[in-house]
Amino acid sequence: MSGEEEENAAELKIGEGSLSFSPPFPPPPPDSGRLGFRLSRQLTLIAAAEFLKAKCLMNCEVAIILEHKYEQIQQHATDSDPSSQVSQVFEKSLQYVKRFSRYKNPDAVRQVRETLSRYGLAEFELCTIGNLCPDTSGEAAALVPSLKSGGRFPGDAGNEKIEKMLNDLSLIKKFE
Repeated sequence: MSGEEEENAAELKIGEGSLSFSPPFPPPPPDSGRLGFRLSRQLTLIAAAEFLKAKCLMNCEVAIILEHKYEQIQQHATDSDPSSQVSQVFEKSLQYVKRFSRYKNPDAVRQVRETLSRYGLAEFELCTIGNLCPDTSGEAAALVPSLKSGGRFPGDAGNEKIEKMLNDLSLIKKFE
């Protein structure tokens, strides 16, 4: 990260740890001085806070929602009414989430969310782990660095907790 990027990066506290990320918008112009930097940093922190409050969905949850909507559209579809036709974007989105969904059964999807929620994960962490299904604690920490840097699962005891969480997920997948 360059010096300018470092200045514009933000750090947001999550529980005992922190989450760092760069702003989703360009830094203020150089002539805006300290005020521009403070404004940029405040906007970044606001964006980060909104991101943490957002309700995230795993691909398998989106697949269930879109399949339900698709069935509704098909039931009410008529050849003469173009508004009752499924758009190409909708179909492609449905294909995508079905292809990359690790869990197909709605009960398994519910169990995955409940299991990961018990570990106190942030929404985006929960969905990332649920979507990517890492095999090891090292892979999970590489995919979701805030698991380790966020202070949720520090040290070797943290690795054991992450392994337990991943084993719980693999059991759900096995018995799906």
